[in-house]
Amino acid sequence: MNAQEQDRLFALRQLNLLDTPSSESFDRITRMASQLFGLPIAAVSLTDENRQWFKSRVGVDHWEIPREKAPCAAVCASSQLLIIPDLLTSTCYQNSYLASSGIRFYAGAPLVTREGHTLGAMCVLGTQPREVSEQEQATLCDLAAMVMAQIELQHAFGRVDPLTGLSNRNQFDEDLQDMARDQPSHRRAALFTEVVDASELSALHRTMGPAFLDEMARVAARYLQQAIGPAENLYHLGGCQFVHLVNQTSDAELLAEALRLRQALLTLETTRSVPVLVYPTIGIAPFCLGEVATADILRSAYAACLDARQAEKGAGLYSSLLDAHYQRRFILLGDIGRALENDREFYLVFQPRISLQSGECLGAEALLRWYHPTLGEVSPGEFIPLIENTPMVKPLTQWVLRHAIGQAAAWYRQGKVLQISVNVSATNLEEEDFALRLLDELARMALPSAAIEIELTESALIGQGQVAADQLKALIAAGLRIAIDDFGTGYSSLSYLHEIPAHTVKIDRRFIIALGEEARTETLVNAMISMAHDLGYRVVAEGVESAAAYQCLAQLGCDEAQGYFVAKPLLPEVFEEWLQAPATQRFKPHDSATIGKH
Repeated sequence: MNAQEQDRLFALRQLNLLDTPSSESFDRITRMASQLFGLPIAAVSLTDENRQWFKSRVGVDHWEIPREKAPCAAVCASSQLLIIPDLLTSTCYQNSYLASSGIRFYAGAPLVTREGHTLGAMCVLGTQPREVSEQEQATLCDLAAMVMAQIELQHAFGRVDPLTGLSNRNQFDEDLQDMARDQPSHRRAALFTEVVDASELSALHRTMGPAFLDEMARVAARYLQQAIGPAENLYHLGGCQFVHLVNQTSDAELLAEALRLRQALLTLETTRSVPVLVYPTIGIAPFCLGEVATADILRSAYAACLDARQAEKGAGLYSSLLDAHYQRRFILLGDIGRALENDREFYLVFQPRISLQSGECLGAEALLRWYHPTLGEVSPGEFIPLIENTPMVKPLTQWVLRHAIGQAAAWYRQGKVLQISVNVSATNLEEEDFALRLLDELARMALPSAAIEIELTESALIGQGQVAADQLKALIAAGLRIAIDDFGTGYSSLSYLHEIPAHTVKIDRRFIIALGEEARTETLVNAMISMAHDLGYRVVAEGVESAAAYQCLAQLGCDEAQGYFVAKPLLPEVFEEWLQAPATQRFKPHDSATIGKH
């Protein structure tokens, strides 16, 4: 079952129509259909997962028939009117349940919700072949619309928020559609009001309780409705968020109106109406009726609200430039799944790590890159933070580990003794089967455990849960090495260092960049190296970009160096060429290091 069908079935079941008693309000429509068409059978047929269930029927005794080969199922799938003059001459339906029960004629019009979900069909059936005129087709569609109006009427409570008594998001959508029909292209503006920062609601819920938040929403609704006037419709979107419409004027006038409303809401504090500080913020999104979907209007207005709150302003206008940034983030998040399913977008590059004593290449860090089909090269600094706390981090890490181990195994078979390090997030450590999957992949590729090093940040290693601790123990017991990545940027690093189950520390590039130029930096790095060595850790310096930093690290006794002075991240074939070059020729810019894949 695809996602669209799942959504349709969910919408159908939310209406609470299936397996409910007959209703005169629907039976009246089916009787009218039978009489208008002069046919013995009419029904309001709802398409469930495996059946057609009749909310109302005339001329038949049963309540349902199989969905397979049912014409109503075809109406539901296409959302189009379906006419079958004679089922026995139809290759699709001549062997259907209806044809075998004596039905010859069928006509059905789709029952479509405002959200675009087709629930089933308003249908009429006969025992003799028949044609249908254009007027009759229009009549059947009108009857289907009457059925949908009745369904919506029964669920009118879904248009009113019971907490505040205001219209809700569904009514906002319906009102916008009505306005678009009456005043197409008329310029309006949506004012999205957030009384309390949404991120603070969970804390208020915990400390003050849900009843307090309900009362805050009621009081805020009253104040805001008074401020905009009784003639204007105010809509409650949930929590302490509201929206209303105004005629579009100049930007300055819209901002002035928003700030006036904000000032009215600030009196919630001065009048002691709510015993907490409120910081109302209003986002403004201008639009033309009928040209922008309701969801996009709300999204734009909310985006303006968020931007204003982040800028610590009381109100703000929608900015397409700022929104483009978030839209790009959304596109990237949505495309990661597709990228993982092919080998044309994600790829690995390898940045060498060399011994500061011998100059020998001891290994490399595997770094993920993404060539997006429409956006081009996407920086890992842009897409990695997007997915670190999403479900996509698990399959993405699996992809990286699988390809890094595969490349490491290829080099191992060539006789290259290299340790490949791979970055892993705290989220991955919380997977109960993480270590098992990693070790299985190593076994599958016949690669020794010592050939892979797992890099984790301090935040992932410190304060870990029991699951993460167990995964680390399993990896270390199997012979994998653990490195602390970006050392010095997380917790009180040196005081916690003795507690962390790791073999290597990688000093963050921020401490290395100024090395050889600032005495204070040299003193700090020297202390970090000495402390790590005293505790039995190997030390790697990241971000080595100058000869001065390289020489200083060698003098301080640092074990390994990694950075552009050594080599940029290299594609596998370029990395192999770099390995073959004499050590004296390696320390120069490699401007084409990652060029060649695209």
